[in-house]
Amino acid sequence: MRRGRWVIAGVLLVILAVVAVGAIIFASAKASLTTDSQAIAKIGMPLGGGKIESVSAVTGPHAQPVPVKVSGGLIYPAHRIAANEKLSIQVVVKRPGWMSWFAGSKQRLSLSLTTPAASLHSHYITVAHNAPLKLHFKSPGVETFSYGSAANLKRHVLAKARTVVTVPYTGEAGSMFVSAAPRRWENAAQAQISWFPAGSSASAVASPAPGSTIKPSTTIRLNFSKPISKALGSHRPVLTPATPGHWRTLTSHSIEFVPEGIGYGLGAKVRIAMPNGVRLVGGQQSSGSDGATWTVPEGSIVRLQQLLALTDYLPLKFNYAGGTGVGLSAAAQENAAVDPPKGTFSWRYANTPATLKGFWKVGASGVMMQGALMAFENDHGLTADGQPGPIVWKTLIQSVLAGKHSTFGYTFADVSVASQSLNVWHNGKTVIGGTAVNTGIPSAPTATGTYPVYEHLPSTTMSGTNPDGSHYSDPGIPWVSYFNGGDALHGFTRASYGSPQSLGCVEMPFSVAGQVYPYTPIGTLVNVA
Repeated sequence: MRRGRWVIAGVLLVILAVVAVGAIIFASAKASLTTDSQAIAKIGMPLGGGKIESVSAVTGPHAQPVPVKVSGGLIYPAHRIAANEKLSIQVVVKRPGWMSWFAGSKQRLSLSLTTPAASLHSHYITVAHNAPLKLHFKSPGVETFSYGSAANLKRHVLAKARTVVTVPYTGEAGSMFVSAAPRRWENAAQAQISWFPAGSSASAVASPAPGSTIKPSTTIRLNFSKPISKALGSHRPVLTPATPGHWRTLTSHSIEFVPEGIGYGLGAKVRIAMPNGVRLVGGQQSSGSDGATWTVPEGSIVRLQQLLALTDYLPLKFNYAGGTGVGLSAAAQENAAVDPPKGTFSWRYANTPATLKGFWKVGASGVMMQGALMAFENDHGLTADGQPGPIVWKTLIQSVLAGKHSTFGYTFADVSVASQSLNVWHNGKTVIGGTAVNTGIPSAPTATGTYPVYEHLPSTTMSGTNPDGSHYSDPGIPWVSYFNGGDALHGFTRASYGSPQSLGCVEMPFSVAGQVYPYTPIGTLVNVA
């Protein structure tokens, strides 16, 4: 009996040993997939080797594929990928033949991870006089970093990871953009850093740099050396001119002004004054160190021509290149005023007079533009001076946004001194042709040239000095359109018409003047030749 027990015990021991060996073999037959300190991940092969059959990686909610390559069991991206990117990795390993019967021919491995990201200890750095500007990163440090403007970052790759890097800088204060990543195969998002002079008082830097040119909708960011609660308290910087918009807090040290609607306006001089004795440093300052200025350029002549054509104040049409126009928002329209879109102009009417066509040139101001602006200004209750100031631009953009157009059309009045006649062309048709008029006598001639009508009166008193020095005053002169000083189109009673008889005006019978008057509002071009 005792011998039987020993036999049974021995058998059990053998079985246990076989099981143990089998467990060891089974465990050794497993491959592994883990994160790595240099690569994306690392593949550990089973005992006795094996073959990596496939490796794939995807990112994002829609499982976008990420090309990868494998070297020595390490998985790297085939090209740079973003830091702080969520990845899902799938690996298939084929086991060696002698082991496949026991543990299976293939093993599928999965790993989810987030690529490492760098983090600055502070984006707001105080720098002693002539001291280097150092960026301090949290562990594990960075292997690559870039610095410069938002549009032009200069990339540097380090021999090994570092937690402190030095970047060049100019000026006692300023801002720049940096990006950094723990791995050289990563791209990192940009971040703005600011540096300030050492001192106990709060200081601030602005972006864009003071003194630069900005658009009407450009946000202005202020970064402070101290937390905003300490630097400003409950106050906010004062911005002039008064601009629709709001201050927005970005971080504990940073705020920005966000323009709304028409923003600063074209041609504006924007100034920000700082409260609480905060010193604004860096860039071109305004008078005193507590404020800074920026300039919004005036609108482009090309865009002015486009808008006047689009609103029917010119005898031309404008078509956007590609058929896409400018967004119907004040910000989009004002940005387009500074940077006009591409497109082509074409004459609205097939029989536009050649003389009138001669006044047109893309990108050039001139009498045609002056007249169109005066017509627009008059229609909108503005001073009709033909000058595209900020109020004119604002009103013109608002008209475009509201879909308003000229309801009058376009007139060109042509006076011939040689034939003492007048032709009036309106919207592609000659509405008054070759009617006899009287121009100025030799001692008071009607000045030749082209002029826009600047005053439009149904009746007025005309007074002045005759060539012999005597004075005249003629009340009740009807249908008057002044176009050059005291020269005007108007009705006047004469025994005859068709010869020089006036003191510079273009006279015509009352009945004819009454027909001409509705076609010659303010801004109408009168050509005398």
